[in-house]
Amino acid sequence: MPLVLEERRGAVAVALLNRPEALNALSADLMRELAAALGRADADPAVGAIVIAGQGRAFAAGADVRELAAGSPLGVATGPYFADWERVRHLSKPVIAAVHGLALGGGCELAMACDMIVAAEDARFGQPEIKLGLIPGFGGTQRWPRFLGKARAMEAVLTGEPITARDAFMLGLCNRLVPPEMVLDEAVALAARIAALPADAVRVGKAAVQAAFETDLDAGLRLERQAFGLLFDSADAREGMAAFLEKRAPKFGPRGG
Repeated sequence: MPLVLEERRGAVAVALLNRPEALNALSADLMRELAAALGRADADPAVGAIVIAGQGRAFAAGADVRELAAGSPLGVATGPYFADWERVRHLSKPVIAAVHGLALGGGCELAMACDMIVAAEDARFGQPEIKLGLIPGFGGTQRWPRFLGKARAMEAVLTGEPITARDAFMLGLCNRLVPPEMVLDEAVALAARIAALPADAVRVGKAAVQAAFETDLDAGLRLERQAFGLLFDSADAREGMAAFLEKRAPKFGPRGG
């Protein structure tokens, strides 16, 4: 059985983590398949946005601890596992996590590596690595402060205790909070809204927002102005402004054009 199932729902690509018997623990093989599936979706001009979800009772309960325990420090630090995580971060198209059940450890870090999160009411987010004598290794110590601030990040990392989906939503970690049976459909609907918009503007808009977390304000503003100027003369921008002035629906060009 493949460890990642791939679906297409219109212009939305869906990647389903498929280790339900292990609560979708993120083994090296699963991450390799996920990175490959996401790469294919990112390269497909017919795809406008991507959704990651989990089969079974959880989004992902963490990294595969049995696999990690059998590894060496050098192998863990330099192996392809980290490269596959980096491929998730560098996707050009928006990625939405549809989270239900547990999103712990690496599962929480995978959700936070996405651009948006739609959470089921039964979801739990947390970094329990401290209880194994470890710390988060796939972005947890860096993304929690960016989402929730220093104090809540310290609590998440240093106690290992999870937070509820409602707390995550109230604190700004999630975009939507929905009943469990609706989480995938809601994530796909949000992705489809984005996929219907001009592809170049979506891609550049994502990159500009990401830059806010990776540069200082002056550099981010320069990047934003450059991107705005480049898009200003695009066919989609001209059509969008003309449609607004003419009080009609815009007819944007084909995706990938």
